[in-house]
Amino acid sequence: MRLRVKLMLAVVTLLALIFGICGSLLISASFDALLRSERDAALRTYYSVQSTLQLANSISPQSGIGDIAGTLTVLERRGRGLWDGALLRTDSETLFRSGLTPDQVETETGVCTVGYPSRDGAHLLQVSGAMTANGQKVSLYLLSDISQVYELRAAQLATYRKLLVLTVLLGAGGAWLMSAFLTRPLTRLTRASRQIAAGDLSSRADVRSGDELEALSHEFNAMADRLQENITELQENARRQTEFMGSFAHELKTPMTSIIGYADLIRRRMLSPEEEQEAANYIFSEGRRLESLSIKLLDLLMLKKRDFELAESSPAAIVTGVVRLLRPSLTRAGITLRYRAAEGRCMLEPDLTKSLLINLVDNSRKAMDNGGAVFIISEMTDTGCVISVTDNGRGIPAAELSRITEAFYRVDKSRSRAQGGVGLGLALCDEIARLHSGSLEIRSVEGRGTSITAYLNGGRV
Repeated sequence: MRLRVKLMLAVVTLLALIFGICGSLLISASFDALLRSERDAALRTYYSVQSTLQLANSISPQSGIGDIAGTLTVLERRGRGLWDGALLRTDSETLFRSGLTPDQVETETGVCTVGYPSRDGAHLLQVSGAMTANGQKVSLYLLSDISQVYELRAAQLATYRKLLVLTVLLGAGGAWLMSAFLTRPLTRLTRASRQIAAGDLSSRADVRSGDELEALSHEFNAMADRLQENITELQENARRQTEFMGSFAHELKTPMTSIIGYADLIRRRMLSPEEEQEAANYIFSEGRRLESLSIKLLDLLMLKKRDFELAESSPAAIVTGVVRLLRPSLTRAGITLRYRAAEGRCMLEPDLTKSLLINLVDNSRKAMDNGGAVFIISEMTDTGCVISVTDNGRGIPAAELSRITEAFYRVDKSRSRAQGGVGLGLALCDEIARLHSGSLEIRSVEGRGTSITAYLNGGRV
């Protein structure tokens, strides 16, 4: 059952219950008031008649008890309508009877009783009592028809039932409109969730009710935003993984094709000694490139799966060692290598930090065709150290900056492959920086050079 139907039924049930109880109490109170009014009027009439009879008997007691009946006859003629039935009797005889015959109940002198007999569908009110006249007990019974009181109650009940039905119908209509208005935000939330489930991740619930439902819609939209981000991230990861596999297969295919081709030529002995030497050189260079690819790929996979322990290290010593290692080869390529390293100690993984620095310098070397300059700066920070490598090479287009840390991604694929690059260097550097609770920051201007800064936040000693 839908919520708006439940709300409507709840409101209608509550309305009918309240209206029923209040209406019943009101009709019952009105009926009791009218009944008391009739009872009081009948008692006044009875006491008035009884007083008149006693007065008449006291004025002329010698006239006998029969004169009391005559007095009652006169009262009936003059006060027509005061009662619908009367009976005056002694224990042995009936002195007066008119109209409806009252029930003869036991009476006591000085005591007045009220009864509510009914006859042939008529509702009556009877007042009974006794007095003493000429030394005898005389019982007086007065009967009034009060059917109009019950008829009025029946009419009120009939009107009340019609009003109850009308109230329930109007209440049901009003409750339906009210529940539809109150549940409209839930309808929007349901529609949005259904659209999201169908694949429309951009769908959102626009609820502005100023209550808890609006707060719920904000939380729902926040959840949908996070879900969309997660799915987008998963899709992006899947795309990168697909590209990774494609790039990896391509990187393997090219050297393997060359190796197989030249090896087949050598196997068939179809080459001159010079050509055999050239083929062997191709096989050797492509084999070295496959070796480099496998080593770097293995390093990248190991970095993602292993927990490395950081040790107290000197960034300056690491920088100095890398400069001493790489300077000869860079000098032969016409590249000047300079550095500045601040003294201090922090928590690092020395081998990984060395690998990071070597890859950054190698990346700078590949960005220079006709020589240039590379500048390494190491500085201490409150959380560890910062190492930056700056060159004046070709630079990186702004559109490529967001992707250069992806595995196998290369800005200039033909030149990188010719220089022995496999597109894993910056991916390794980025992963190493993450292992040190840090990150890479890349700034580059095309045609002017690149600066890559590694923030290593392993902790300051």
